Amino acid sequence: MKRILITGKNSYIGNSLTHWLAQYPDDYQINSLDMRDDKWKEADFSPYDVVFHVAGIAHVSRDPKLQDLYYKVNRDLTIETAKKAKAEGVKQFIFMSSIIVYGDSSKEMQVITRETKPNPSNFYGDSKLQAEEGIMSISDEQFKVMILRPPMIYGKGSKGNYPKLAKVARKLPFFPNIDNQRSMLHIDNLTEFLRLVIDHEESGLFFPQNKAYVKTSEMVSLIAETHGKHIRLIKIFNPLIKPFINRIQLVNKVFGNLVYEQAISDYKHEYQVNDLKTSIRVTESG
Repeated sequence: MKRILITGKNSYIGNSLTHWLAQYPDDYQINSLDMRDDKWKEADFSPYDVVFHVAGIAHVSRDPKLQDLYYKVNRDLTIETAKKAKAEGVKQFIFMSSIIVYGDSSKEMQVITRETKPNPSNFYGDSKLQAEEGIMSISDEQFKVMILRPPMIYGKGSKGNYPKLAKVARKLPFFPNIDNQRSMLHIDNLTEFLRLVIDHEESGLFFPQNKAYVKTSEMVSLIAETHGKHIRLIKIFNPLIKPFINRIQLVNKVFGNLVYEQAISDYKHEYQVNDLKTSIRVTESG
């Protein structure tokens, strides 16, 4: 039986993993730890095989007043937690980083490969990258550090851009039909991937994503279809929208391009539980 400690109580990803692994009650024992004050330092990590570190600030902010907080939580807390885990005999430390370490989405299609150098465009991405560098420096054969750089994660109950798109899909009669591509990752595909890499005690850098890239307008159309609606995809506004893709953050998030090369997301065991259409149906189900 694998004993897993999730640092970051009531996080969306942590709760989703707990729910997913509940299908295998004889194989996994899971506990979570609140990291919002210093009481976590008193916890005993020694009974656990794995620490899955999801505690952190997940949203992107450009408010300079928050910069120090991002580094304190996303970088310093991560490194301190990893050092404690290593000192107390944990075998595997898994850290949730992000595709954001490569910068923002862009107007043009730029495929991220293993050779692509990280280039954070804000302190959220930089705090994640510095956390990665800090914990990889203490990795060894007895303490395996694994870093995930997932693209946008979505699923039932998720936060961020997906629920905003879903709201638009349920209300608007039309949506701009702009040709863009994004890597995305459904929560069930992520949690199955995590189960597999825990089983195989992996270390290193991983890039899980759905098998197919997502075009924003097609996703909106699928969401509408799930609710019994038809949304018209139109190109009349494209000339007005495209010039702002690299200039306005919201427009960039919705219509920009941000993709991983598909090959870097392959794994020796299948983790693709849901294709795009199924994932939308599962996410939008009542």
